[in-house]
Amino acid sequence: MFRYSVWNLAKFDDMYETCSVCGQHYEPEVGFYWGAMYVSYGFSVGIVVLTGIGLYFLAGDPPVWVYVTTVAAVVLLLTPMMFRYARAVMLYLFGGIDYDLSLAREPSLEA
Repeated sequence: MFRYSVWNLAKFDDMYETCSVCGQHYEPEVGFYWGAMYVSYGFSVGIVVLTGIGLYFLAGDPPVWVYVTTVAAVVLLLTPMMFRYARAVMLYLFGGIDYDLSLAREPSLEA
């Protein structure tokens, strides 16, 4: 779906127009991925809750500034991945796209 690695921060959001295997257009309609913001928000809430619970039990309920700093750092580090997964989830759940295993490319046995 995406042209570059998730760690290429300048171009992590650059998507292909269509699937190279089946020809599926990745943007079913204009503005389709606006809904992915809500999916990404859900991911962020999950990360905040899990990080907070982890800090509470592993760090012995540290001061509030530790919670805020740690949660902000974790969310910032995971933002490119949340962006991509939110778009993929949006496409699969609301775009009517389904993965067809029969179209997957077979790995080459040539050396």
